[in-house]
Amino acid sequence: MRVAVTGATGFIGGAIANALIDQGHDVTALTRHPDGYRGAGRAVHADIGDAESLRHALDGQEAAYYLVHSLAREDFAVKDREGAIAFASAAAGAGLSQVVYLGGLGDDRDELSAHLRSRREVESILRDRVPTTALRAGIVIGDGSISWEILRQLVERLPVMVTPRWVQTKTQPIALDDAVVDLVGVLGRPETIGEVYDIGGPEVLTYLDMMVIASRVMERHRVIVAVPLLSPRLSSHWLRLITDVDLTTARALVDSLTNEVVVRDHRLDELLGHTPMMFAEAASKALAVRLRRRAAAEVRAPS
Repeated sequence: MRVAVTGATGFIGGAIANALIDQGHDVTALTRHPDGYRGAGRAVHADIGDAESLRHALDGQEAAYYLVHSLAREDFAVKDREGAIAFASAAAGAGLSQVVYLGGLGDDRDELSAHLRSRREVESILRDRVPTTALRAGIVIGDGSISWEILRQLVERLPVMVTPRWVQTKTQPIALDDAVVDLVGVLGRPETIGEVYDIGGPEVLTYLDMMVIASRVMERHRVIVAVPLLSPRLSSHWLRLITDVDLTTARALVDSLTNEVVVRDHRLDELLGHTPMMFAEAASKALAVRLRRRAAAEVRAPS
C-alpha cells in the first residue's frame, strides 16, 4: 500500500515507518523539514498547520498514520485540535481508505487530564470525518520515549527517591515492538475501521512497580518512598530538576499520571494472535537500544 506517516521523525513514527518498509509498503514521511529527514521512506514537506501542504502530501496515498502531538506547547490542546481538523479534511479529500491513530488509555468516566482529553478529542475528530482505526496506549517502553526516559533517569540518578503519590497509579505499559505490531497489524484490515482498541503489555503495574523492576534490570539498588505531599505542580518541578524533560511537558505528563490507564479489552491481541512482552523484557530492550545508539554516536563523533 501507499502509506503516509505523520510524525515519522518521532519515537513511534520512525519505528512505524521502518516496519512498513520491511513489510513492502510504499512509505511517504510527512515532515516540515524533508531535506534533513534521514528515516525510512520518501520525505515530503507537510505541516499540520498548513492545510494546503497536507492536501499535496496526501495526494495519491491509500492510508495514513496520524502520530502528531504538541505536548511541549502550553496550548497543545488548541494546536492538536486544529491539526486534526486540517488533517482529517485533507485525508477525506484524498479519499484515504484508512487512518490509523494512536491515542491514550483512560476511562472516559474518570476526570481525565487535559492531555488525555485532548487525545480523545483528536480521536473523535478523525473518527467523525474519515475511516479511522484508533488504538489507545499507556506508556510505551522504548529508547526515545519521554515517559520511559523519565523513569530511566529517575532510577539512574536518585539512590533514594522521595516520590509523589502518583507513583501508586496503575498503568499498563507496552513495549515499543509490541505497539508497532499492533499499529502495523491493523493496516488494511477493513474489520478494524471504526473500531477503538486498547493496547498494553500483560501486566498492570504502578509507577512504583516499574521503578522497582527497572532498578533491578539496571542493577541499581534504590530506596523509594512515596509521600502524599507533592502536588502535581510541585511534582512537575521535581521532574524538571531531576530529569532532562522540559517543564511544559513535565506538567502535562504529571497531570496524566493521576489517571489510571489500563487495558479494558484484549480484542486486538486476539485478532492479531500476538502476545506482548513483560515489562522487564521491554525495559532491557530499551536499555540495549540506548547503549547501541550511544556507541554508534561515539563512533561518528569527530576525534
